[in-house]
This record gives sequence, structure tokens and C-alpha cells, in this order.
Amino acid sequence: MGTSILSRLDARDRALFARWSIDRSIDRSTTGRRIWVACTHLGGLWCIVALAGAPLFATGALHTVAVHAAVCLAVSHAIVQILKRNVLRARPADGAGSLVAIPDEFSFPSGHAAAAMAVAVVYAAAYPALALPLLVIAAAVGFSRVCLGVHYPGDVLVGQAIAVLTAIVVVSVG
Repeated sequence: MGTSILSRLDARDRALFARWSIDRSIDRSTTGRRIWVACTHLGGLWCIVALAGAPLFATGALHTVAVHAAVCLAVSHAIVQILKRNVLRARPADGAGSLVAIPDEFSFPSGHAAAAMAVAVVYAAAYPALALPLLVIAAAVGFSRVCLGVHYPGDVLVGQAIAVLTAIVVVSVG
């Protein structure tokens, strides 16, 4: 009898994490680490709320897009939190082993990756000329979570998928 698909996916996820995460024995003050930390903070609470919320004070089309971004951020965050509290997947590293502070003990799905992608997709849909840089930055936020040892790649991909699907619904309904 073969291994289950979930077991194979988990093994692949752990192997990719081992390959992509920054070696913990390297000095924590390296430039590479500082770049990934800065990138990961773009998906953090204060930064993402500011990016989604500041344009709420604008008028016209920008205000409408900001409302969509805020709704998408809130809905995708709720979905992520419901999944985190039911799946209960432990993070790959505890607080001492990760290279940044971890917001909670659960890994699946990534809230930072979902938040960054939710806002990026909504603004990319409204402003196609900015789509590529916005989506690259959002993807980098997700990748930074793996590099810094706080998420498996699958956590990031699912978080981003939740954000994209939520954005499609919000933009199409709005």
C-alpha cells in the first residue's frame, strides 16, 4: 500500500523548506537576512493595513479600489485564521529557531503571504501597469516567510491562493 498524497505533499514541502530557508548557523546580521526581514514586514499587520487603508481617504476610483482591497484583506484574513485554528500545523521552527518573531504557533496557511497577495491582486486588477511589480513584491513576501524559517512553501502557496480567490470574488462582486 502506497503513502497517502498528504504524506507525500508534506515530505515535499519539508524538503523544499530545507532547501530554501536561510541556514540558522549564519550570522543573523547578514545583508541577505536583513533584506528578507524587510520584505517580510511588507506583509505584516501595520504595513499591509496602511497600504490597503491609506487610499480609503482618497476620492473616486482610488477610493473604490481601496475599499475592495480592505474587504479582500479582511475576508482572506478571516479564512486564513479559521484554517489556522482548525488545521493546527506547527511552524517549521520555534521562536528560537526562526529568524523573525513569529505571530502565533500555527503555520498553515501563511497570513503574511495572504495579506500581501490580497492587496496586490486587487490593486493589480485596477491598475494593470502596476500588476507585475505588485505581484512580484507579494510573491517575495511569501518567499521571505520560507527563507526566514516561519513557514513551509505549501503554507505560502495556500495563503496566496486564498488571497487570489478572495480578490477575484471581491473585485467581480464590487
